[in-house]
Amino acid sequence: MDTKSIAVIIVFAALTIVLNLSPLKIPAPYAPYLIYQIWEIPIVAAFLLYGTTVGVLITLLNTLALLALFPGALPSGPFYNCAAVLSMLLGVGMVKILAERQSWKNIAFVGILFTASGAILRTAFMALVNYEFLRYPPPIGYGLPEVAIIGSIPFIVVFNASLALYTIPLGYSLARVLRPYVKT
Repeated sequence: MDTKSIAVIIVFAALTIVLNLSPLKIPAPYAPYLIYQIWEIPIVAAFLLYGTTVGVLITLLNTLALLALFPGALPSGPFYNCAAVLSMLLGVGMVKILAERQSWKNIAFVGILFTASGAILRTAFMALVNYEFLRYPPPIGYGLPEVAIIGSIPFIVVFNASLALYTIPLGYSLARVLRPYVKT
């Protein structure tokens, strides 16, 4: 990895950590334990500007920082965040590869596909992760009974879908604005 990539990773990771630890947090009105934040937007932008390795490393550094500084109500919570972001980036990345191969030029169309693919993959994956792990006692899950897990899945689905519906378009827009000013 070259010096420029390392510098980009450090800058974007620092930005995500600062945003993650900032007071810019909005509890979901339908499930206050789920928190809307903006820290994932720079990860999406860096992923689109600099590629998979950079996006994944920023996500992992953010996860390590959260584990050390603010794991949240559940000590394994940063791993849930990491899984959500990586699954979302996978969805965006699949469309990115397709868009590059097909030479799609319509910015709005590509943005819609990024958002749809990232949101669908994130939402489906996190529904499965939460269904599987919330039943375990802390620090892995909350020790919830099956009926409580099933009752919480719709809220988790709405949360992950709605978070991706603003994170991906804003990250894509940020990447489009920054692209002329950065060498990739």
